[in-house]
Amino acid sequence: MFKVWINIFWLGVKELRSVFADVFVVGFIVFAFTLDIYSQATAMSESVNNASVAIVDEDHSELSRSIASALYPPYFKVPVLISPDQVDQSMDHDRFMFVVSIPPNFEKQVREGNQPSVQIDIDATAVSQASLGNSYIQSIVTSEVNTFINRSDKVTTYPVTLVQRRAFNPNGTGMWFGAINALLNQITLLTIILTGAALLREREHGTIEHLLVMPLTSFQIAIAKVWANGLIILVAFMLSMLFVVEGLLDVPVAGSRWLLLGGTGIYLFASAAIGIFLGTIARTMAQFALLLMMVIMPIMMLSGGLTPIESQPMIIQPLTWFFPSRHYMAFFQAVAFRGAGLNIIWSELLIIIGLGAIFLSASLALFRRSISVSK
Repeated sequence: MFKVWINIFWLGVKELRSVFADVFVVGFIVFAFTLDIYSQATAMSESVNNASVAIVDEDHSELSRSIASALYPPYFKVPVLISPDQVDQSMDHDRFMFVVSIPPNFEKQVREGNQPSVQIDIDATAVSQASLGNSYIQSIVTSEVNTFINRSDKVTTYPVTLVQRRAFNPNGTGMWFGAINALLNQITLLTIILTGAALLREREHGTIEHLLVMPLTSFQIAIAKVWANGLIILVAFMLSMLFVVEGLLDVPVAGSRWLLLGGTGIYLFASAAIGIFLGTIARTMAQFALLLMMVIMPIMMLSGGLTPIESQPMIIQPLTWFFPSRHYMAFFQAVAFRGAGLNIIWSELLIIIGLGAIFLSASLALFRRSISVSK
């Protein structure tokens, strides 16, 4: 038994050397766990940020000036005053996302109790920002008009007051969830690619037959690739959490970091088992790439990182139970944001282990058969 694990160790060392000898692969791993995670986390904005806005002020009144001054950073850039004949040209040349046109006699009509119109031209090519920004501007204009009419900032008192308290993310910072989802995607993608490609590379170079004629079992070959590639991703995960997620993005971790590390190691085992399974099915790298497209996208999209499991179609929800990514996302969010302990998330870890064992068992069952078929 001791010799078995010695063989697994040295096979893993061989795998580590082959990975680090490929400069492109090392560079891709570094990029994936640094710049790519940062860009994905910061790009998933749930609020308007520095939107360009112009004002067409044909009223030149106190009310129109107060509306213009209410559009301020960080939601909007400092408004730029333009003339009515510049609106179309400015929108065509992508100078502004929003143009607010205040008509003549606007303040006078408000004083007389009329309901004058304020026109908002929107560049809707940025759909999310356009929709949110439109709501912001409407709210700001309504608030400024009401303040002007009432001559005060008094707030209407209602019989019932709704008090909201946000738990675990008081400011509703979407970047926190974006960073965790990006990290999960990178772990899944790179682990499956590295393990599956490593097996196919051995097959295409003919070295897999050399291993099989040695006193080695398919279990030893597969486990060596799992621990070697899993170790690389685990180290990259640790450094990314420390310097990018917690350091650069300032995402807090409420729970135990050691528990996160252990759970990530378990998930890496499951992901690597999927990679080995795909590597045994595919005959060439081209087939492996096609299988990746069919497998990776559902794993990422149905993990619960982009949309909650409860918000997904009812017919899809039971199927997500068979994806280790769903259980890892639930585990990670519970530990990182809610400070959950092992007594709460142990069931998720057991499911990940079970799914990983199923994929690894299937891979071992097909391993030698796939080699004989490819000859």
